[in-house]
Amino acid sequence: MKKTVLAALAVACMSVPALAQTTPTAPPPGTAMPAATDAGTGMKMADTATVKLKYVTVKPADVMSSKLVGTTVYNNKNETVGEVEDLVIENGKTLTGVVVSVGGFLGLGESYVVLDPSTLAISNKDGKWAVHADTDKDTLKNAPKFEYSKKKS
Repeated sequence: MKKTVLAALAVACMSVPALAQTTPTAPPPGTAMPAATDAGTGMKMADTATVKLKYVTVKPADVMSSKLVGTTVYNNKNETVGEVEDLVIENGKTLTGVVVSVGGFLGLGESYVVLDPSTLAISNKDGKWAVHADTDKDTLKNAPKFEYSKKKS
């Protein structure tokens, strides 16, 4: 139970932007405060990096995306309703969606829906990850579809 609560908390925290680990310092007396910057708040969409490299310590309650992608999604009756296909990260900072494949058989006829991470719970029992949603197969099959190409561009 403790792992389930920690995992759910980890997903909820992923929807909050990361905060820099440094404490801002005040400018010398008589000078203006410098303009705020986005340094340390997430990845940027750019051709070059402009922020000095920093290292991060991964905490035991953190969840790696590689553990979630491919994970089975269950409803509250413990029925399989889909599989985590991808994660949506807004502006390189915030997890805003979980792409779930629904329907189909062996990859044929499946469709994709994007779920709000705050509506999901994750668990890790005996080393097996699972995602839980309060839904059923029909609701997901009738949900707004998400279309994208998995080809590298």
